[in-house]
Amino acid sequence: MKKKTVLVLLAMCVAFSAAACGEEKESGTSVSEASEAGAAEENTSQEAEASAAEEESAEADAEESTDTEEADSAGETSAEEVRLVSVDDVSDYVTIGGYKGLELNNVVQPVSDDDIDAEIEYQLMNSSEQVADGTLEEGDIATVNYTATIDGSEFDGGSQENYEFIVGESGEVEDFDNGLLGMAKGETRELTISFPADYYNPNVAGQTAVYEVTLLQFTRTPELTDEWVAANTDVKTVDEYRESVRKQLEDSADLLASYDLYAAAWTEVMDGSEVKEYPKEDLDAAILAYQELNEQYIREAGMDMNEFLESQGISQEEYDEECTRYAEAKVEQNLIVQGIMDAEGLSLADPETQQLTGRLVQEYGVADINALTELYGEQEVNESLALLRVEKFIVDNATVNQMVGGGDDLAVNEDYMDADGAYDTGKEDTSGDYIDEGSGDEMMEEDIVIAD
Repeated sequence: MKKKTVLVLLAMCVAFSAAACGEEKESGTSVSEASEAGAAEENTSQEAEASAAEEESAEADAEESTDTEEADSAGETSAEEVRLVSVDDVSDYVTIGGYKGLELNNVVQPVSDDDIDAEIEYQLMNSSEQVADGTLEEGDIATVNYTATIDGSEFDGGSQENYEFIVGESGEVEDFDNGLLGMAKGETRELTISFPADYYNPNVAGQTAVYEVTLLQFTRTPELTDEWVAANTDVKTVDEYRESVRKQLEDSADLLASYDLYAAAWTEVMDGSEVKEYPKEDLDAAILAYQELNEQYIREAGMDMNEFLESQGISQEEYDEECTRYAEAKVEQNLIVQGIMDAEGLSLADPETQQLTGRLVQEYGVADINALTELYGEQEVNESLALLRVEKFIVDNATVNQMVGGGDDLAVNEDYMDADGAYDTGKEDTSGDYIDEGSGDEMMEEDIVIAD
């Protein structure tokens, strides 16, 4: 079976139902919770013995201090002992491919002047304001109601309410847009429009229609001026604004490239690994979790299992096979991640993992890691964090070729541009260095937003 990267159960929650994940979290006990429960029982016993020994000395303050220190220590142990799989020795179940010394390409897409223009146009359109006085112009965003008739009778598709469009780009015949120019807000106008014989709608092709159009409102996109920039951004001039947009787009390109870099690193390790045996406990748990998510989705869709299978065009046997394939891929991922973490002394409690919480939060668009855990459950968040931690370790220990990509071309030097301002894909820079190699650490430190 062809190996592929699995987005773990966290991704399945997004695909099917966030509510299902929340319910699953409430009904189950995560690995971390189980560890903490065990630590709490041990502390209870230790505290009872300490209390008996200290009753004679009546040193209440010292007892409280000791208990606090023990609780803190137990909490640290619990965080470090979180595991993704039920087995202690992962090597009995999986042979992990080489994950150190890989050669990877970090391909960053270049930012062109056209990209900057498009982003600025988008921001200007978002700043459009309603025009109370004045008349409609080409490029304005109009909202209209209209009714169209042919020979006094309405035709199918001839009426619209709250129809919003950019004047000049409505997609209707040209006479429609042109006939609205000069209208004021609240005005009603009658337009007579002749459709060409080859018009795409055969119901009106070659005929003449009368449109009664009411302009409900319209907004106008502001011009890009120093005054607009100063009033709406953190800079003061158009030139400064263009540079800030360029920086924003370049930062986004860097971040997207780092996502691809991590994915490529993990895929290479996965492709070089092989499962000997799937731990039954983990496989059964993964199958059950996948089935529960599907069942939640099915219920929310108002179907039963038979209706769902019919809608997917699969049999019960094929569905069961799909559940097993998903579970095997998920368990394989966890085995490899856990194996690398064990071999390299990594844990969810180390500083690098804590920094990566910011990246996970950013990817899923939530306020913080606590919100993510509330939505998807602690185990799923732990699995995603662990995968990110291992991917970072692989990248940190790889030779990373920093490159700029444009289509199928890779530029060996992102600073070299030809006379037309395009990135050159085959020329050496003046220093003679074709490729800037690095560990990838610097890029990640710049791009990952660290959560408080």
